[in-house]
Amino acid sequence: MPYIPVTETQKNEMLGALGLSSIEELFCEIPKEHRFPTLKLEEGLSESEVLAEIATLAECNVHAGNNNWFLGAGCYNHFIPAAVGALASRGEFLTAYTPYQSEASQGTLQAIFEYQTMIASLLGMEVVNAGHYDGATALSEAVIIALKQKDDAEKQRVLIPESLHPEYKEVLATYLASYNPIIEYYSGDPATACKTSASASSAQGTPEGSTDNGIACLVAAYPDFFGTIPNMIGAADAVHAAGGLFIVHADPVMMGLFKSPGEYGADIVTAEGQSLGNDMNSGGPLLGIMAATKDLMRKIPGRIVGETKDSQGRRGFVLTLSAREQHIRRERAVSNICSNQGHSMLRSCIYLSLMGKQGLKQVAELCWNRSHYAAAKIAALPGFIVVNEAGKLSGNGQGNTFFKEFVVKLPPGKTAEAACQAFIAKGIVPGLPLSRYFPERKDQLLVCVTENNSKASIDNLVTALGEL
Repeated sequence: MPYIPVTETQKNEMLGALGLSSIEELFCEIPKEHRFPTLKLEEGLSESEVLAEIATLAECNVHAGNNNWFLGAGCYNHFIPAAVGALASRGEFLTAYTPYQSEASQGTLQAIFEYQTMIASLLGMEVVNAGHYDGATALSEAVIIALKQKDDAEKQRVLIPESLHPEYKEVLATYLASYNPIIEYYSGDPATACKTSASASSAQGTPEGSTDNGIACLVAAYPDFFGTIPNMIGAADAVHAAGGLFIVHADPVMMGLFKSPGEYGADIVTAEGQSLGNDMNSGGPLLGIMAATKDLMRKIPGRIVGETKDSQGRRGFVLTLSAREQHIRRERAVSNICSNQGHSMLRSCIYLSLMGKQGLKQVAELCWNRSHYAAAKIAALPGFIVVNEAGKLSGNGQGNTFFKEFVVKLPPGKTAEAACQAFIAKGIVPGLPLSRYFPERKDQLLVCVTENNSKASIDNLVTALGEL
């Protein structure tokens, strides 16, 4: 017997409230001849025929599986071990159930706990939550935490790198609209930017280090949208001296090779976790990562799982350090994050456990070596220039402090958009035309090289660029 939620009595009550006597009257605005149109469908196909048809349609797509792929800009083509999908697709994990009751959710809770532990180690932080919709929302939530540390958020300044991902800037603007802080965009290294901002505030009559019209936080992109790695030395001290929090948005893969944000004194670290075992899938699913110091562990949104023991001394896991109201009573919540990206988090947990410390280091080294190899080869082409970390132009592609992504300036008269369209016919997606976000940069291409790009595929890209 089908479950019909509305009884005949309830239906009549609703119709009466609308001043109608029948369901037909409800749709009277639709001409009668169009209410139940005859669908001219072809005769059904067999399962094998349908699969063949779908496969044919899928091959029309331009994707990383059938092209030399050099497109990044926030969603990255990294290698994913087959075991990640096999384990994450087990029925025990494929559930929308939220793990409130620990007695029924030990497996899920342990997976979150292990994820938190590995991410904390990777980012050099003490507390990790699970989780956010994507890196942009995680970063926005981190800035809100900093603003809430102040009595009057409207008088507080938020320092954001000019080279942050343009879409992250848009999400930040949306999240911060109701807080109305003073948003300052800076270029150069974070420490200098913070000192300059603090000095400017002091010159306007506000004592340096004062919480009135002071700095709520400074965000550092590690690396930024263009792949550039900023100088992080002294940034935390400068921000703390100004009374704010130091927030770092990091590439988790890069942490396999570089110093962690925690080693630079970060208070909050956010990241996009898609690179850690999650497919691109036309832009997702994504995974927002947030980590913080113990001083802020009761301020961060999302879920935190802790390890404990039951009455018999057996190891167990529970949600901890945040009230349940945070998830079910929005008026009492510290954030609008009411769900967690459980399945994406699980895939990242499995990925990290499979790769281990040395495996992740090897991935980071491959990204570093292959991207710098590609940059050097492209910079050697006549008319091509690889943009340096300081926004200057380098003719040899050497010494550029970037990770995985770099900017290529095409020869005069060439546009990146036209180059991308021409290369697709050759089975190459050469990168992102920067004119998508910066109309004046029509001749610049953001190229991304990961461990999935072999030397042969890089050489193919270089050859194709040379033919321009």
